[in-house]
Amino acid sequence: MTTQQQDEPPILPEEAVADDSASIGGSSTSESQASLRSSILDYRRENGRTYHRMSDGKYAFPNDAREQERLDTVNYVWMLTLDGDFCLCPKNDISAKRVLDIGTGTGVWALDYADAHPEASVQGVDLSPIQSTYVPPNCYFEVDDLEKEWTWSTPFDFIFCRDMNGSFADWEGVIAQAYKNLEPGGYLEIQDSIWPPVCDDGTLKEDSALYKWSHLLVEACDKIGRPINQTNKRPAMMEAAGFEEIKTTRVRFPISPWPKDQKLKEVGTANQVQLVHGLEALTLGLFTRVLDWTKEEAMVMCLEVRKDLKNLKIHAYWNGYVVYGLM
Repeated sequence: MTTQQQDEPPILPEEAVADDSASIGGSSTSESQASLRSSILDYRRENGRTYHRMSDGKYAFPNDAREQERLDTVNYVWMLTLDGDFCLCPKNDISAKRVLDIGTGTGVWALDYADAHPEASVQGVDLSPIQSTYVPPNCYFEVDDLEKEWTWSTPFDFIFCRDMNGSFADWEGVIAQAYKNLEPGGYLEIQDSIWPPVCDDGTLKEDSALYKWSHLLVEACDKIGRPINQTNKRPAMMEAAGFEEIKTTRVRFPISPWPKDQKLKEVGTANQVQLVHGLEALTLGLFTRVLDWTKEEAMVMCLEVRKDLKNLKIHAYWNGYVVYGLM
């Protein structure tokens, strides 16, 4: 059975705000598994950014140092939102034995969880080998394509997935594999936002750059078969896979520090930073490869969106969902 947290009241903005545009600068044994070979480390270069080589093109966003910084900021946004908790399922307080972090990115969540739970064995998996080489003894990373068959011989008791929106073409298949790779009593938790951003008071206009850009991203991801606007369907997918006691919590990510509520203001500040500095990462690949824009056209769009992200009179936010279920 799925339980849904009741919707929270609208986010209230500060009574009087100004545009702060000057305050932030622009700027296993299966064939599917892979070791850190030179061929994987030889990243593909495009529009001045680098992209993963393994299963080339599956993931639309770069993996370079600038993007790694953004991903770490996104982790900070989530930790602020969840009041410092790693997850909302019981594995936050009661340590897991074997943990799998799918789509680990820089590995920051896996590293922090391993540090906080030294009795747990934590494994992070990603298409890119961009994780730190300085890891606690209970944390491991490997390069693998999670859309292929999972072949781990020992089940996990906690599988974690965050911000993989737009990464998988077959979410049902990934969730089904997670179910098969959990031991009885284990948990799967998925944390993700849903696009496009929304607004409760009409300040996000349809003719604004932010509105146009976000809807174009949705369109591009739909065209490559990796949608970013179906996060709210995860509970039904988990139920279909066999998970029980499914719980869903909605969270909100303001685009900037416009809310009156102090916690949401802090979340908005961090979210604004990662968005302002990560616009090109989110935009260039999809707009030039999928929507047939030139790099120059995409950069102009980023410039206009950046202005909207710094305008505290635009009271927009992304909804996010934390969904977990019991095997």
